[in-house]
Formats: sequence, C-alpha cells, structure tokens
Amino acid sequence: MDRISGMNETVTQNTELLREALAGLRATPKELQPKWFYDSRGSTLFEEITALPEYYVTRTERAVLRDNVGMIADYVPEGTALVELGSGASTKTRILLDALDAVGTYVPVDISEDFLRSVAQDIDRSYPGLEVVPLAGDLMEDLTLPGIVAGRPIVGFFPGSTLGNLEPPEARALLRRVRGWPGIAGLILGIDLVKDSRVLERAYDDAQGVTAAFNRNILARLNREAGGAFDPDSFGHEARWNAEKSRIEMHLVSRTDQDVPLGPETVSFKAGESIHTENSHKYTRESLTEMAAASGWTVAEFLTDDDGWFAVAVLRPDDVSITG
Repeated sequence: MDRISGMNETVTQNTELLREALAGLRATPKELQPKWFYDSRGSTLFEEITALPEYYVTRTERAVLRDNVGMIADYVPEGTALVELGSGASTKTRILLDALDAVGTYVPVDISEDFLRSVAQDIDRSYPGLEVVPLAGDLMEDLTLPGIVAGRPIVGFFPGSTLGNLEPPEARALLRRVRGWPGIAGLILGIDLVKDSRVLERAYDDAQGVTAAFNRNILARLNREAGGAFDPDSFGHEARWNAEKSRIEMHLVSRTDQDVPLGPETVSFKAGESIHTENSHKYTRESLTEMAAASGWTVAEFLTDDDGWFAVAVLRPDDVSITG
C-alpha cells in the first residue's frame, strides 16, 4: 500500500467517489481504486503501517537513501526544485533536504489537502531557507507545477514504491508525464523488489491489524461521502501474492451474503466475494529498466540494501548524458 492521490476528503458529498465506486462495484470482479484510501484517517493509518515490524518498505528505503545520498547528490543541479509525488509525512524527504544543498524549492504533492498543508508547515519550520510550495493534485492526471519553479531544474522524488500501485500501462504513462515536465533533470524513484512471497504477505497483513483497518477504512469513507451503508466488520482483509503478475493484491472479502446501499443503488455480495482494492507490483532491475526506457528515461543508478529487498533508482531523461 502506497500513496496514490485522489480528491479532497473535506467534500461531504463526493460525486466523483460515488461515480467511480459504483463503476468499480458493478464490475466483475468488483474493485475500488486505491486513491480513495487516503482521507485524513487513511493517511494516519498509513503512517502507522510504515512503522510496523512487518512493513520493511519504509525503513529499508530510508536506509538506502541515507547510505547513498552523497551519490544521489551528483544528479541534483544547483537551484533544483524537488517535486515529491505522494509526499505523505515527508519523513524520507528530510534525508534528502538535510544533505542536498542544491535544493532551493520543495513542492510536496499529495492526496489529502489538510494532511498536506500540515506537513508542509512542518517542513517550512524545519528548513527556514527553503521555499515550500504544497500542491494538492491527482497523480493520475496532468499536474500543473507552481509557477515559482519555472526556469529551474526539476528533480522528481517518488518514494515508497507507489509506482507499484499502478498497472504497467498506467505506470509508464505517469513516468512519461513526469518526463515531460519543463526543466526535468531527473527522478529519484523508490521501487519494491521481487522477494520471498511470505515476506510480502506479512508486510501487507500485519499481526496488529493496522493494514486491515486501513483497507476497511475505504468502506467507512464510502459511508461518509458517498451515501453508503457498509458494515466494515462484515468484510475480511486479505493480502494475496499473484506470482504471474509479480504483485501483492489487497482484497476485502464479504463474510456473508449481503446487500449494501450505495448512493442510488444497492450492491449485492455473495459470501466469499471480494472487492479488489489495491495492487502493489514488485520489480526486478531488468523490469524497471525496460519500463524506464519505454517512458523516456535511462536508469543512471540502481541502489539497493544488502538483502536486495528494495531499490532507489535514479532516472535521467534519455537525451541527457549520464555523469557521476
């Protein structure tokens, strides 16, 4: 589970959420888009997940960044605007900001506008000489960067393996959109790597049940914003490894036969029927290199932990010579 941006959760009647949810729940199999996880409650639960012992992703990525930030600095030009996609609490960003004197502006982009504003204020207080310009937006659409970054070199930061939430065509499309930003000089990208499926399943189904609460929270959001009448406890949380597609899948599985009102319609579930809520694709160096090349990028660095569980890749536009 990672951070895909969506709509502002302060809207009490969210017509876009209702429209997308009805379309997904009419489908076979049923599905909901993971961007709707991240209201304020979902964002808080996600931050709790990152500290769980089973969820190796965050601590491993932090270690890779800390161990290699000097090398990463070689790819950050003077006066850079650092644009972080799916910024969350921006904890990993501080590793970069502490070490990269070349960064003059920080643009965090995230789903939850209230959460984003609070985090941006914290960063602004911690780095008095840094311009902090938060941007609420949907990563699945074209982003208009703030005018303040015009004419500056731009380096994207996309940590947390969020790219893995997207289907391969969507991931390539997002990488192409970032490649098209004026002034783009590089992208620092976190990706989770293929490994023992038991490690992966534990990471997405922790013993304390925090991930289960995170998954069910999307049903609570449907109740609050889209006229739903779900009983979240009537759905079980499951994490499944799909070896054919190299991805972990999260599902909400109906415990009983039930009919659930949602807006103007009623959604029927059979016992054992699931709602597919999220994918988290896992990569190899080869599969990332192929995806990057198809999206206008070259992999300049592929930095991993000693176990080879997680990688931070530095991508350069494919028409820029690689140095450093």
